[in-house]
Amino acid sequence: MDRIAVTGQKETSSFHIRYLSKMKGKGRSPLQINVKDAITGLIGGFLTIFALILLTKMTSALWLMAPFGASCVLAFGLWNAPLSQPRNIIGGHFVSTFIGLASYHFFGDEPWAIGLAVGLAIAVMMLTKTTHPPAGADPLVVMLGHYSLSYLFTPVLIGSVIIVFLALLINNLRSNRNYPTFWI
Repeated sequence: MDRIAVTGQKETSSFHIRYLSKMKGKGRSPLQINVKDAITGLIGGFLTIFALILLTKMTSALWLMAPFGASCVLAFGLWNAPLSQPRNIIGGHFVSTFIGLASYHFFGDEPWAIGLAVGLAIAVMMLTKTTHPPAGADPLVVMLGHYSLSYLFTPVLIGSVIIVFLALLINNLRSNRNYPTFWI
């Protein structure tokens, strides 16, 4: 019996060492510095958020939400990544916000409901190939802000379409960029 217990402890210890060794990382960041890309990100992020704020000030509708800032990072900084494409920006925000709104209206803003909504949003985005990391925050925004169904259209749907529209205009001004890399 003691021999079995010692063997089990060694296996458990070996598992912990292997598990923890996965977290040390290897090498340096593969990210490169490109001044033109940084300037495109500056211009794209500025113009997009500025336009959404102006629309909010000029109308009685809300056109801006915090996750849109992160969407601009992807749309202008990582424009050719799969998660930065129009399908992902628009679809990801729409799916995640819908899940957040449905969860809020069925379950309220209980902590478990908010956690479930975020988890469901991640799963549904992955299953629909609309994964967009900033959209993972959408259930938090709508549930903590106690928003109604109209939030799904303004700012979410129309705002994400504006982001994509400006990403199309700004990214394609650069001769070495073709945005999007795919639509569907």
